[in-house]
Amino acid sequence: MTALAALPVRPERAEREAAIAAFLAAQGLADAERRLLAGDASFRRYDRLVKGAGSIVLMDAPPPQENVRPFIHVARLLNDVGLRAPEVYAADEELGLLLLEDFGDDTYTRLLARGAAEAPLYELAVDVLIALRRRLAEASLATLPVFDEPRMLRETQLLLDWYWPAAMGAPVAAGPRAEYVAAWQAILPSCLGLPPGMAMFDYHVDNLMLLAGREGIDACGLLDFQDAVPAPACFDLMSLIEDARRDVPASLAEALIDRFLRAFPDLDRRAFEEAWPVLAAQRHARIIGTFARLKMRDGKPAYLVHLPRVWRQLEAALRRPPMAPLRAWFDRHLPAAARGLPASLTG
Repeated sequence: MTALAALPVRPERAEREAAIAAFLAAQGLADAERRLLAGDASFRRYDRLVKGAGSIVLMDAPPPQENVRPFIHVARLLNDVGLRAPEVYAADEELGLLLLEDFGDDTYTRLLARGAAEAPLYELAVDVLIALRRRLAEASLATLPVFDEPRMLRETQLLLDWYWPAAMGAPVAAGPRAEYVAAWQAILPSCLGLPPGMAMFDYHVDNLMLLAGREGIDACGLLDFQDAVPAPACFDLMSLIEDARRDVPASLAEALIDRFLRAFPDLDRRAFEEAWPVLAAQRHARIIGTFARLKMRDGKPAYLVHLPRVWRQLEAALRRPPMAPLRAWFDRHLPAAARGLPASLTG
């Protein structure tokens, strides 16, 4: 029996690896040991480079699918106000390659899985949001992409574009889509009047780290913030609490919301409470569509395990008073039996 030949490397990957090798050699890291650190829902991947007693992180964000410039820009904004984004040591923006400070392995996800106390970690994450809102100059918001009604409407339709065909067996018809958009247009004004601040957009336990040897907000490492936008004040807090990945106890959620609001006594609480379910529903609809797309288009099924939770969160948001037009649409067109994890996605 002859030995099996090694699997060929795709030409585009071989070309990419050659570019990475040249980049690392230019930084004196040709002989560094390279270990896969993480992939994510995008086209990015992260490797840990170990040389001697030190380590740094390589972000591989291949164009045209990815663009490292927003990461560099937002990292600078965060670090300039005393928050802990990874330092960017070297960059090739055209190739989509960055060398970053290595924050270690203690993500909130891993810490919580090992039994770490929830409250201190979540309180620290809220304190970071408080500091960001207090410290970031209003002028900095103008340097970020807009998060306006047209964008929000586009994102909500990911549910129709990707989840609906999987659940219903056919593309959505023009009539239900138009009714869906109209329902969103009726409720989105409820959130757009709340004063904006920077939202890191994917503020959740996978993207937060506890940094050893540091205290206060300096101990909270921030990841995956390149999609930051100016958004209503409760956006990141809502993302943290209504996380697709894990349930946050109601008592802790209430305490965290109170902690944030007490820091801003001039913030209109009624406007805050009205904006929350609208933003939550908008995010959950986007995530449901995104997770379906990751499986159907990109062959990444790992996120499907979270779909039932995200549906529960969306349904909870729909029960809130401002959401009646959208709740009626779901009851009419996508009832409870069509929600959750369709068999067509698990096959």
